[in-house]
Amino acid sequence: MPNAKVVIQEPEVTFEELAESARKLRKPLLQIPVMRAEKALKFMTPRVGIRVAETVGTLDGDMQFGPYDEDREDNSDVKITPRTLFTYLGSVVKNFKPNAIVKSIWGPSVLHGEGMKNTELARMVLTMLTRRMGDHLYRELFKAQRNANGTTTHDLFNGFDTIAKTEMTAIEANVAQGIEAKPAAITEALGNLKVIEAITKNNAYDVCRAICKAANEFLRDEEELLLFCPEHVVWDYEEDYKTTTGGTAYNTQFHKYVIEGFENVTFVPLSCKNGSPFLQLTTKRNMLYGVDQISDKENVEVARFKAFVLQFIATMFFGVQYESIDKERILFATIDGTTAI
Repeated sequence: MPNAKVVIQEPEVTFEELAESARKLRKPLLQIPVMRAEKALKFMTPRVGIRVAETVGTLDGDMQFGPYDEDREDNSDVKITPRTLFTYLGSVVKNFKPNAIVKSIWGPSVLHGEGMKNTELARMVLTMLTRRMGDHLYRELFKAQRNANGTTTHDLFNGFDTIAKTEMTAIEANVAQGIEAKPAAITEALGNLKVIEAITKNNAYDVCRAICKAANEFLRDEEELLLFCPEHVVWDYEEDYKTTTGGTAYNTQFHKYVIEGFENVTFVPLSCKNGSPFLQLTTKRNMLYGVDQISDKENVEVARFKAFVLQFIATMFFGVQYESIDKERILFATIDGTTAI
């Protein structure tokens, strides 16, 4: 009896299946880029439903008890120092060949009999593309620099480090161009800046402790503080800690990196901070990221471009901001605002 011929049939994804998946999965697909950046965003606070801008800031004032005096009045002002959380509308039109993408995911050995259905593959294709969008959001959280004429995620919004560097720079008045003078808002004199040396395995222990000591007393009293840093800072701290303390273990909880003597300060080492010129010592509620996620201004859809080429079209809002850069809310540590820590 002749051997039966084995036919290997690769899966295919049609335009209709992709378009239908995009319609049905619009909401979760829009959430995927944000979820993909969750390894950093979980240490930050979301503001949902923001399209273009929202005013945030610090409410400040003072009031205190004194010996009873029915005639004493307090006329000091209550003020707010406003900051604006901008979210920018980003868009992408991706031309792609769906079946080529499927082959790149599953390879040529995929059989129809393995339980993969076309509709599932369509969802996988769209999910893969939106995950890539989220990967770029994560990489740019700190270093993005807004350029309305740009073409990448780096150009979409101003990242946390970019904002910090801008606030370190004083702006001179220029009447001809309608520019008002603006003093630097992050300085040692204001108490929200600590100038440090480059962190190595020989000094990380002392530098990190010096940063915590330099923080304002109200900031140090926060129940939970986060030190956003490049990954090498934690590695260098661990090496220097062993040398300084004779190798005594200090980490008693897996992935819980605390600074000796400051048990309320936790390292947040992020690969997207590698090469960063800043460390930020602050709270989760002070690190804001803005998204929309609820309006019809954000959308995902699939359209036909050519016979075998489709377009994946997506629009969404995104931006970041510090709620406050006051010394009681945050301390920036840097060498000079430009050199990598």
